[in-house]
Amino acid sequence: MGLNDDTHVTPNDSGVTGGPEGPDSGLPTPTPGDGAAGGADGGALGGPAGGLGVPGGEPGSTSAPVPSGLPQGAFVAKTVIAVDGPAGSGKSSVSRAAARALGFGYQDTGAAYRALAWHALQQGVDLDDAAAVVASWDTFGYTIGTDPDDYFVRVGDTDVTEAIRTPEVTAAVAHIAKLPEVREKLVQLFRQVMRKADPQGIITEGRDITTVVAPDAEVRILLTADESVRMARRSAEVTTQSAAETSAALARRDAADAKVVDFMNAADGVTTLDSTDLDFDQTVQAVVDLARAATH
Repeated sequence: MGLNDDTHVTPNDSGVTGGPEGPDSGLPTPTPGDGAAGGADGGALGGPAGGLGVPGGEPGSTSAPVPSGLPQGAFVAKTVIAVDGPAGSGKSSVSRAAARALGFGYQDTGAAYRALAWHALQQGVDLDDAAAVVASWDTFGYTIGTDPDDYFVRVGDTDVTEAIRTPEVTAAVAHIAKLPEVREKLVQLFRQVMRKADPQGIITEGRDITTVVAPDAEVRILLTADESVRMARRSAEVTTQSAAETSAALARRDAADAKVVDFMNAADGVTTLDSTDLDFDQTVQAVVDLARAATH
């Protein structure tokens, strides 16, 4: 299967049918010159000792400096699998399971947006004040576990793995995600995490991953499903809201995203996996098969 083809996987290829959905970034795609699409040219991201942009730190943290002299988007001998998908598509759980099967690292980029939103809330920051949110970056100190069997999210010394999944944080993320200055810093951060992760491959999932964060990834996948299926899946995951509240939140998120990006059509070279009629294991296997086809 050509990686530069706009491909839909058919039922003869791991049982996945083609679907109409496209990238659902939740963020305006950066234009040339706004900095978000750059990011292999070095530079610290700011932060306290042991935090962002500071030399040292554990694998999977953002503490390593960016290697100099790399072309844009280079990932230093890593096989990168980029996974996009609309809200409720299952991209996090599927990507994590596929990474485990492949022996790859795993990065949930949405966790960084959530963690920054949590941090801003803790600091009493006005989420619509771009300068204030960017200023909070200096004390962010974000670290994420890239081992799919040892996943965690920390801000400084605080484990926020569960705290960032609350409805309050979910509501705050939209304010954080719309700020170009924040997007620029986070794209740089995601690329640093990919470079520093120990395994020779990593699955990175989230929004605009196939088009902005890792447009040159060996495999780029749009994971989607019918809206009713996505709502049912998300409702099963969220225990603090009713099914109606969860479905309404997902619908609002899709509507907001549609104002800034086209998530009904996959970008060129992105393989669409429609999991509407697949169970979890079948969807994971489809991702694994695409990765193995590209790396063997």
